[in-house]
Amino acid sequence: MEQLRYPIGKYSFEGMTAAQQREWIREVEALPALLKAAIEGLDDEQLDTPYRTGGWTIRQVVHHVADAAMNCFSRFKLALTENNPTIKPFNEEGWAETEDSLKVAPEVSLAIVDGVHRRWSVLLHAMERSDFDKQFYHPEKGSQLKLSWFLGFVAWHGKHHVAHITSLRERMDW
Repeated sequence: MEQLRYPIGKYSFEGMTAAQQREWIREVEALPALLKAAIEGLDDEQLDTPYRTGGWTIRQVVHHVADAAMNCFSRFKLALTENNPTIKPFNEEGWAETEDSLKVAPEVSLAIVDGVHRRWSVLLHAMERSDFDKQFYHPEKGSQLKLSWFLGFVAWHGKHHVAHITSLRERMDW
């Protein structure tokens, strides 16, 4: 079950080298195309299949990635423009159960992910190395998070959810 829940393993952060920074930015840029490719050719029945027992459907995963992109991009901008802001967490489980997450075609969220990630890419490339030391306070975690840590998390998060979809496709031979 753990392999199905975390198909690429759990996120761990061991610092951010210049090379790691470039790689994570490249992964943020690549996510929209990877997500689109992961769902290509799936029908509604397949899109409404959970990636694991008790997990979200593929449709919900795609909408979650869009929800997360909007929230995470906002967190980057807040940290860059305010002094140690407190971010507003969002109820991921609750958002995944709203009607739009259950019914809307995933292409709608693919467009959101594409647009947000295009803007995010410009922002990330414009950031100075010292900008990645800026931080925000995450009240649910009860801790400060540096943008260096958060960039790595965002890169991991995208690959994590694409792997939910691609590993289900592989198991189901879709």
